[in-house]
Amino acid sequence: MQKAEFIKEWQRVVIKIGTNSIMNDYKSIDLRKMDRLAYVCTALIQSGIEVVLVSSGSIGVGARVLNLDSYPSQVSELQAVAAVGQVRLMEHYNRFFQYYGQHIAQVLLTRDIIDNDNSHRNVVGTLNHLLRRGIVPIINENDVVSDDEINHLTKFGDNDTLSSIVAQIIDADLLLLLSDVSALYDSNPKTNDQAKPIPFVSEISPTIEAMADGKGSAFAKGGMATKLTAAKRMLAINKSMIIASSQNPDDIFDILQGQSIGTLFSQSNLRN
Repeated sequence: MQKAEFIKEWQRVVIKIGTNSIMNDYKSIDLRKMDRLAYVCTALIQSGIEVVLVSSGSIGVGARVLNLDSYPSQVSELQAVAAVGQVRLMEHYNRFFQYYGQHIAQVLLTRDIIDNDNSHRNVVGTLNHLLRRGIVPIINENDVVSDDEINHLTKFGDNDTLSSIVAQIIDADLLLLLSDVSALYDSNPKTNDQAKPIPFVSEISPTIEAMADGKGSAFAKGGMATKLTAAKRMLAINKSMIIASSQNPDDIFDILQGQSIGTLFSQSNLRN
């Protein structure tokens, strides 16, 4: 299949942006990036593409608001920081989306909600209704009540996993992971300046898995390993995933026009 024809089929997109992308180098909220992301999401909706945004950052933003340098050690303290940060995060999203005339909705999830049949149906129904009305659901893990998620035990664990599960249950065509790393590389680009990006992956082999290395930062839960786990989930249901840089949200336009940006995970045999 021609790549351009394949991409035209992407009508429902889940975009995930991580904590490192929400925060700038000074550990402040990157308001310019959030503004541009709101603009891009709004433009996509106006073009007929349904958009779900999965946004990390509640703990990172909360830590900044409370002038913390790192995570608190106690779960209850982490949950309090997340509660502060989630409000501030959504304040900014609401302000930017509202400027472009776009309605948003906050959706906070925990794994047990997805695992329970009744609440699972309710979540899917709610998300589908929001999308039909042209509203952008902004989803995050409910860190305030989900202590397992904060401690990396049995819940979602990170928003790479959460976004892939959301993409699966709403039958999204594409999961786009916006990251501080611009692609999957053959080695860690932060420690090896000779690392080369891999443009296309059709299966997560042991060789591909070996390329994952560590997590992002003191305020981030995920890393390349969690992104590859998300890719496995998407490939298993014959859907696509892209890892791309979050630096310039306008790149999303180019990606959806068929430009080769980041790493595309797909089982389809694509030709340019």
